[in-house]
Amino acid sequence: MRFEGFQEFRQRQLDASSALLDAAETNVYRALAPLRPEPPTDERTVYRCDLARAWLRRFELPEEWSGHAMVCRGVRHGLGVVFPWLRAVRARLWLPGDVYPVYFELARAAGLEPLSYPTLPAPALPTSPPDHHPEYLLLANPSKPLGRYLSDAECAAVTSWLRESPSRRLLIDSVYDLGAPFAAGTRRLLDTGRAVLLHSVTKGWLWPRTFGVVLLGRGQTELAEAFRADPPTPAQLRLADRLLTEHGDVPRQVVDELTARAEQLFARLPDEVIGAIPETSRTCPGNYFFPVEIPAETLRREYGVLAMPVSVFGDSDWSGSILTSLADTFATAHHHG
Repeated sequence: MRFEGFQEFRQRQLDASSALLDAAETNVYRALAPLRPEPPTDERTVYRCDLARAWLRRFELPEEWSGHAMVCRGVRHGLGVVFPWLRAVRARLWLPGDVYPVYFELARAAGLEPLSYPTLPAPALPTSPPDHHPEYLLLANPSKPLGRYLSDAECAAVTSWLRESPSRRLLIDSVYDLGAPFAAGTRRLLDTGRAVLLHSVTKGWLWPRTFGVVLLGRGQTELAEAFRADPPTPAQLRLADRLLTEHGDVPRQVVDELTARAEQLFARLPDEVIGAIPETSRTCPGNYFFPVEIPAETLRREYGVLAMPVSVFGDSDWSGSILTSLADTFATAHHHG
């Protein structure tokens, strides 16, 4: 069942039974709308180079990297620039098969034929031998719907995958990392010098498709030119400046609210269901996706919990399902209104 089909199914189920616990809301912008900062009303000019430096400072990265911190309109836009370039250099692209269907849509739109690897119940890296073509592996850290950061062992496995061939590179989607600096695993993978980092204000500041940064590796000059030719609008740059300077604490507020909602979800779940959620996902700050080792149909029939089947995120052989903590029923008191 894909996303649209599931949304209709979810609505029918909730209409039919008021006792069903809705653990399948996915719209974080709607759920946390009161936390989203207002856009600025002034008309001053904001420069991309200043924003790139402000972003690097926030995430405690060297400011001398500003030359290859490309300002864009978010991760989706960033991949929309990177993927056609991968097609031009005839790269092989590995995508997580069960994270985000949009990765595949963007790759195919760019003329790529992506390969996939699973992340549920844990990431399993591709094992095919390297060839002479450039090879790029996209991973999200933290990964959704896995609901946690990559472990030290998983980061080490990614690093050894890189070491097997000089033509291998990473694309790291860090949009769900709401902390600063980025997670230790992300920083370790950046230290390989073989990673492109994608980040945006989508989740931390609840402003999708507005502003992001793609941190390129050294020497990717053609890619840098493609970004420079396709900048955000002046209004988007003004908003991004305001988010990074005046609203620097919003991601922390988002984490606090999401943590409170997760606690509300766990308070309403039977013990057997909680026991089937990995502790690493339950304790990941700001997480709102929880994989559970129980099929969605069993959760609905036997426990009265409406969960998401994994097929909503992509193809998977895993028999478990995904719970979310975003529904209004889990909102903390000050968010009712």
